[in-house]
This record gives sequence, C-alpha cells and structure tokens, in this order.
Amino acid sequence: MNTSFLLKKKATVKGATAKTRNTAVYSVLISLSFAHLLNDSMQSLVPSIYPLIKQDYHLDFVHIGFITLTFQTVASLMQPLVGNFTDKRPQPFSLALGMCFTLCGVVCLSLSKSFEAILFSVGMIGMGSAVFHPESSRMASLASGGKRGLAQSVFQVGGNTGAAIGPLLAAAIVVPFGLSHIIWFSLLALAGIIILWRIGKWYKGNLFLREKKRATTLKIEGPVSHRKTVISIVILLALIFSKYFYLASMNNYYTFFLIDKFHVSVQGSQIHLFIFLLAVASGVMIGGPMGDRFGRKYVIWFSILGVAPFTLMLPYANLFWTSILSFIIGTVLSSAFPAIIVYAQELLPGKLGMISGLFYGLAFGMGGIGSAVLGVLADKTSIYFVFQVCAFLPLIGLLAGFLPRLKTKEVKGAWSSKT
Repeated sequence: MNTSFLLKKKATVKGATAKTRNTAVYSVLISLSFAHLLNDSMQSLVPSIYPLIKQDYHLDFVHIGFITLTFQTVASLMQPLVGNFTDKRPQPFSLALGMCFTLCGVVCLSLSKSFEAILFSVGMIGMGSAVFHPESSRMASLASGGKRGLAQSVFQVGGNTGAAIGPLLAAAIVVPFGLSHIIWFSLLALAGIIILWRIGKWYKGNLFLREKKRATTLKIEGPVSHRKTVISIVILLALIFSKYFYLASMNNYYTFFLIDKFHVSVQGSQIHLFIFLLAVASGVMIGGPMGDRFGRKYVIWFSILGVAPFTLMLPYANLFWTSILSFIIGTVLSSAFPAIIVYAQELLPGKLGMISGLFYGLAFGMGGIGSAVLGVLADKTSIYFVFQVCAFLPLIGLLAGFLPRLKTKEVKGAWSSKT
C-alpha cells in the first residue's frame, strides 16, 4: 500500500516536472511582470522628480548625478552578490523582502529634508532593486517552459512599462502637490509585497525542479572554449555599457534637454520622457521572441548598432522629430537586453542568478556612473553637448560581430534554440 502511494507520488512529481519544463507558466510570468512594473515605476520616480529636487534643494547637475550614482551603485554592487548567493541557496520569499526595502526608501524619500536624506532614501530603493532582479529573473527562466527569450521579454516588459508609467504618475501626483506626496507610491510597494509573497509560495513548491539539472541544464554544442566564453562576456559587457550609458543620458537628462532647447514645461518634458520609456517597453517585448526565432546574436547586433543613425540625428532635430526619433531609439535599443541576458546565461549554464545579477547590476552601474559623468560634463559644457557626445555610443555595437553563433539544446531534447 505504501509502495503504491510512493510510486504514484513519484509519477506525479515527474509529470509535474515535465509539464513545467515544457510549458510556460504564464500566470507566474505575468505576475512577475506586474511585480516588475510596480518595482520599476517606483525606481523611475527618482529621475522623474529631478527638476523638482534640483529646484527645491538648490542643487546643481553634479548633485543630481550623485543621487543617481548612489541609487545605481547600491543596486549594481549588490545584484551579482545576491544572484551568486541564491544560485547556491534559493530564497523563495526574498523578492517580498526586497520590496520591503523599496517601501522603506519611498517613505523616507517623501519625508526627506536634506540632500543626505535623499541619498539614503534612493540607496534603500536601490537595495530593493538589487534583491528583486536576480531571483525574479531566475523564476522567469524556471517558468519559461523552454521559451527563455519570450519569458525574459514578458518579465522585462513589465519593468520597462513601469519605468514609463513612473514619470506620468510623478507629473500627476508629485509635480502639482509637492515632494511629500511621494508617500502615495508606498501603495505600489505594498501591492508588490503581496504579489511577490504569493509568487514565493509557487517558487517554494517548485524548487524540486532545480534538482533536475541533467534534464534542464543547457549544453553548448560546438564547443565554445573558455577563452571564447570570456571574450564573449567582455563583449556583452561592453554592449551593456554602450546601451545603458546612452540610456542614462535619456533617463536623467532628456527632460532638461527638452526644457533647455525647446522651452517646454516640466510636465510637458515628462510626457515626452513617457513616450521614450513607452518605446523602451515595446522594444523589450520584441527582442526576446525574435532572439528565440532568428538568433540572439543578430538581434543584439541590430539593436545596438542599428540605432546609431537615429541617435546621431537626435541633437539636431526639431521638437516633433525629436519625439519621433526618441521613440525609434527606445524601441530599437531596448530590444537587445532580453537577448543579451539569455545569450550570457547560455554561455554559463547553471549560473542563472549570478549572470542575471551581473548584467542587471552592470546596467544599473552604468546608469549611475553615466549619470554622474554626464552631470559633470553638462555643468562644464551644456546639456546639448552631452547629447552630441552620447550619440556616438551605439557605434560600440560593431563589437557584436565578434560574438560566436551558439547552438544550444536541452539534454533530453525538450527544446533547442540558435543563438
């Protein structure tokens, strides 16, 4: 009797493993995407209120740059460490804990009375981001059913949509009523905690899938040598630098550029920023499935290098064409990230958390360093000159031509893809 029960239980677990491995769990992916939306809408609140912070606290562009540097540095340094730790010891409820850090940061930001208090607040928001991204990216991979590019796109589109919504919420709530009304964003953090706690329960119930490494670990055909793997990772990191250094100019200084060149209002500039960030969200959704279908190397190459003609035209366009060009730039440039993440994960299978943390961390780090450097450059020259210089960054995409074309397959043949 007991033997029969154990055999049935073993068969049930085996069936659940196969089903989860071969079928995307869209309820989990959508929940992760929505949590990502909440998380990144609170993150995008920070650069959205820079004009108000600069005015109310009498700051210059260097101070603005260091606010971003603080936020991005905390997030970038912690993410690889968190990812490496959770590779070895999964933490199903760590995402809810990370959202608690974000909640604390939002509340403190609404109560801040000094520049130092602002730095502490954005540091807490950065800590929340550091905990959230590596493990949630691993959960997306676990729920992908083999469609890893699609899963990363679904997960990432939530974050980029949240980043686009943040400036609109800031324009509607914070700009008219003052910085103290940032406290309303704490409701988003509370909703995120509830959602992520429920996702943590699903993850805890599916941790047995991690033990099926022989069935789920990717193996590279070819094979790719250690030297070529290292070179490829370095190239990918250079492409991340190009992408996120340029995005730093747009996320943090695009509103100032529009105000300075076209004399638009603060709320008007945030609407233009929303258009750009909405394009970033749409591009992310395109990049993952295209990488699954046509090969990630080509998506990466097209996305980074292909945006160069539009970035070079942007500083010289009128307001109408600036909006059009910014939408094209956001769509094309953002399509690379899901492909880059999955490509790197396939180069180093079994280290999903570390790779996710490394690349998300570098993305945040480049955003922070870029903001600080560009802030100094803007103070010494002009915002207009900053955008002229940054226009050449996508030419680094030429390096993508040196990436190897990978063929990967699941050991038991559940799925295959070309990279």
